[in-house]
Amino acid sequence: MVPYISLSLLPLLVVVSNAQLFPRPRQASSVPVAAASSAPLASVTGASIPLSNGTAAPNASSPPTFPISIPSTNPTAVPLTSLVASPSSQATVALDTSYAAGATPTAVAGAPPLPDISALNPANYPPLDKPPPIDTPEVQAWIAQACPSDRSPSPGFTIPNFSPTQLGGCPTNPSAVTDPNRCWWTCSQCIRSTDIITCPDKNTWGSSFDDGPSPYTPSLIQYLDQESLKTTFFVVGSRVISRPDYLRSQYMGGHQIAVHTWSHTALTTQTTEEIIAEFGWSKKVIKDVLGVTPNVFRPPFGDIDDRVRAIAAAMELKPIIWTSGTASNHVSFDTNDFNIPAGTVSASGVINNFNNILKNASIIDTGFIVLEHDLFQQSVDLATGYIIPEALAMKLTLKPIISCLNMPLSDAYIETNDNGTNPLPTAVGTLIVGSTSTQSAGSASATASSSKGNGAAAIGVSGSAIAAAQVFLMGVLGSVAAF
Repeated sequence: MVPYISLSLLPLLVVVSNAQLFPRPRQASSVPVAAASSAPLASVTGASIPLSNGTAAPNASSPPTFPISIPSTNPTAVPLTSLVASPSSQATVALDTSYAAGATPTAVAGAPPLPDISALNPANYPPLDKPPPIDTPEVQAWIAQACPSDRSPSPGFTIPNFSPTQLGGCPTNPSAVTDPNRCWWTCSQCIRSTDIITCPDKNTWGSSFDDGPSPYTPSLIQYLDQESLKTTFFVVGSRVISRPDYLRSQYMGGHQIAVHTWSHTALTTQTTEEIIAEFGWSKKVIKDVLGVTPNVFRPPFGDIDDRVRAIAAAMELKPIIWTSGTASNHVSFDTNDFNIPAGTVSASGVINNFNNILKNASIIDTGFIVLEHDLFQQSVDLATGYIIPEALAMKLTLKPIISCLNMPLSDAYIETNDNGTNPLPTAVGTLIVGSTSTQSAGSASATASSSKGNGAAAIGVSGSAIAAAQVFLMGVLGSVAAF
């Protein structure tokens, strides 16, 4: 069994390793509801942090708090005052059920029985929480399939030969920001027709949680079971190999499983071969554990452009982001729960974000998709204690994203998908009307300056602090096999 790192190090490890490698769009709380429809697109982009391969350490000052009023909470909710950057450790919840090889996944029509994972060995996979090497036989085979010498993985589209972006975000990459052919979501919220960012039916929430499985995932599963709810889990391949029984419990419980890369890297910063390795290993470990392969993915940080889209399409993956841009009056439906362990947002700030999301959801014509995480104790406690109970009290319909798209759960996997009714993309898609493929480099820089303090994108830690944190992280990863 792969050992886990001490729970007391979880927030620092993940925040330092990849929580802010790339700036996120400004959070929902940064755009007042009344002004949402007139907010300029440039205001959605995040600030730049001068990063190499590390990220900011937790914030030394206390984040702002907000007065909140919500219609319902879970009677067993952890008090908000306890949901801080370094909370007291809670006892983790054991899985209710474990599933043996040969068990039939009744929620997914046509799915094969669960495979035998008794011989599953982490040594046969890349190092955990690190970008996989590209010189292995597995990756070379995936490259040959997805990107042959003529760069034409299938009829109808090619993989663009863009150079990878550089760490640091929009101001660091002015040519990429202004490239009309790139459609880089991070800096312009450019959307293609193949990108899934909303649900068609109003008052429907396409529920999802990123970055697990974690030690806190069973608590979330238990609560969802209690409320007869299903969700979508965007899982990190490194964490699947550490906790395969958790993944089986999610899948067998009728939740949708989706790809979130192997090491949670900002994909546009990677070479084409490195992106193929991220997708390939994630798909492989999920199939090795479940017997099926997801056909959708979420790019970490929402970092996607047309090169990433084309590679994903070549590997039978369709992108899901979250509601943002013109679909939501330029309000990002991101709770920012990920940043409580960094000390840059308070628990009440996350609920304030979610309340603003709900207000904006009430004025758009579609359903919506929200970004949440099951990686940290605090984010799970907020979801189960406050956010989901509030949504249920407001009579919202919560569904896995595949269900909110009015498709059966079987359409979430390559092996069981009905290609006649749910064809996988064979191109990057057309530009969505109202979306924009570029933003001026000047406006990106201006936004970076003006949006400091807004969520994940703007912590403003010195380069020396980042370097020190990175040295610490590498030491931790060198001494344990997994987070």
